[in-house]
Amino acid sequence: MRRLGLLILLALSLAPAARVQAALPIYGVRVIHAYPHDPGAFTEGLFYKDGFLYESTGLEGHSNIRKVALETGKVLQQHDLRPDLFGEGIVPWKARLIQVTWRTGLGFVYDLATFKTISTFSYPGEGWALTTDGARLILSDGTPRLRFLDPNTLKQTADLTVTAEGAPVANLNELEWVKGEILANIWFSNYIARIDPKSGHVVGWIDLRPLAAKLGPHSDNDVLNGIAYDKVHDRLFVTGKNWPKVLEIKVTAPTP
Repeated sequence: MRRLGLLILLALSLAPAARVQAALPIYGVRVIHAYPHDPGAFTEGLFYKDGFLYESTGLEGHSNIRKVALETGKVLQQHDLRPDLFGEGIVPWKARLIQVTWRTGLGFVYDLATFKTISTFSYPGEGWALTTDGARLILSDGTPRLRFLDPNTLKQTADLTVTAEGAPVANLNELEWVKGEILANIWFSNYIARIDPKSGHVVGWIDLRPLAAKLGPHSDNDVLNGIAYDKVHDRLFVTGKNWPKVLEIKVTAPTP
């Protein structure tokens, strides 16, 4: 997600999670369908709503939010951020779309239909990803801590530390609420964590290494990042930064 100069530090911070993976169930995936994805999209946020994908892209000077036709990958609507901003996670809330940015502590509230800016808000620290449990917004900031925000005031109301077998799990990235669990990409990992939202415990890992090997990376930054869920049809989608495909997947039974 971020600059390559941070890679060594991030590798060290991922070590606790790597050590405990064997102690938790590791689920596989089966690809149901592959859809086109803009390989120029540095994906930071993703969600599915009413037949369309909504995507946030990053990098200063290239950040935007977009509405995308799932079947064709065509960008139907787009709003560009100021060139000094690094776009991050997005989430729908009623008739609004809410977005955070990386290091500026600046968030935006848009009209979901028009992408017109309604208001801005601020938060301490970094913004990485957003999702919702239907009552609150959930924000990741790259640490093992998830923050819960009131969707109307956008003020923090609670937080939760994510652990795997007692070890904090850093680099929580793109988030998605699926069937009562928080799914989280782990930056620079090809695993998705399945997180219990009450305890913060990782209850399993989803192994996407085979998909990443086929679709990326073309560079060290082209990592798995992007989870979207179609609740109506029970479809789960994943993609990555600059990946040429969005994949509809089914999670399969854990390996022995």
